[in-house]
Amino acid sequence: MNRGSIQTNEFFQTSEAGIYAIGDVIGGLQLAHVASHEGIIAVEHIAGENPSPLDYNLVAKCVYCSPEVASVGLTEDQAKEKGYAVKIGKFSFRAIGKALVFGESDGFVKLVVEEGTNKMLGAHMVGPHVTDMITEVALAQVVNATAMDIAHTIHPHPTMTEAIGEAALAVNGLEIHA
Repeated sequence: MNRGSIQTNEFFQTSEAGIYAIGDVIGGLQLAHVASHEGIIAVEHIAGENPSPLDYNLVAKCVYCSPEVASVGLTEDQAKEKGYAVKIGKFSFRAIGKALVFGESDGFVKLVVEEGTNKMLGAHMVGPHVTDMITEVALAQVVNATAMDIAHTIHPHPTMTEAIGEAALAVNGLEIHA
């Protein structure tokens, strides 16, 4: 038992019949968007639906500071500790036209990918608007997309999200605007 937090099952039921708990009181990721999703799962369970448990590895974590920081999934070190052979795709905002126009070129996108399958294992971003951008990679992980699936997705120009497409290409040394 974690001291100071309420224990729940995967549907956020407590040991008390009919009592559910979500958010900060259960410990774990203390983010508003996580609590909201936990609440949806709890309500669906209460309503007799069959919700899927929340996979916390697929939750986008965001730090709203300057520069912004966002991540989802595993870090490079965590992936290696779990036995994955990894490839990295990293791309700087310094080569992104919109970043240059707005004077916001400090930052990068880093993708952690399983070697061989190109499956997305994680993403880490630092810089302007990355808390808005991280969802693309979170969705890629949910649908088991590969780095090349992201690379083949047309990213509008000029946008900051072009850095995600370029980082996906960089996994295989194919970045265009490096």
